[in-house]
Amino acid sequence: MGYMNRASTGDSDVEPRWLTEEEQRVWRSYLHATTLFEDHLDRQLQRDAGMPHIYYGLLVQLSQAPRRRRRMTELAIDAKITRSRLSHAIARLEKNGWVRREDCPSDRRGQNAVLTDEGFEVLKRAAPGHVEAVRHAIFDRLTPEQVRQLGEIMQVMAEGLQPHDTCADLPWLR
Repeated sequence: MGYMNRASTGDSDVEPRWLTEEEQRVWRSYLHATTLFEDHLDRQLQRDAGMPHIYYGLLVQLSQAPRRRRRMTELAIDAKITRSRLSHAIARLEKNGWVRREDCPSDRRGQNAVLTDEGFEVLKRAAPGHVEAVRHAIFDRLTPEQVRQLGEIMQVMAEGLQPHDTCADLPWLR
């Protein structure tokens, strides 16, 4: 823990709830593992499919959507990225011929991203290597009980962090 005085916390009457040694160990292990995991997936997808993990996730979302199309705003929300970052990613996917944009018929300002046949084929070729990378990094290392526990833990964390306020200041709503 670095030096912190009461004035730097913004509240002179409340002492911060510092992490215990065990919590600090778990926190650092979590950060280390998630950073390594994201890097592992990015390297595998770059090597095998020529795309970063975020692009793969967008292609997956589109492949699972009705008629392989989704509104750009929905993609941003589900991918948890800003609309600006999504727009940049879609532009790169368009350049590759994997996605195209079309105007949304129900909203003149809205756009849909559509997975092309070429994009679907790229995704089909990339999926086996990606699932093997995920399996190797997580599931092959855990017992069935640990897998169940990890699923429960991640669900509790996601539910606790998912804002229910429609006015929440979230990057993917900007």
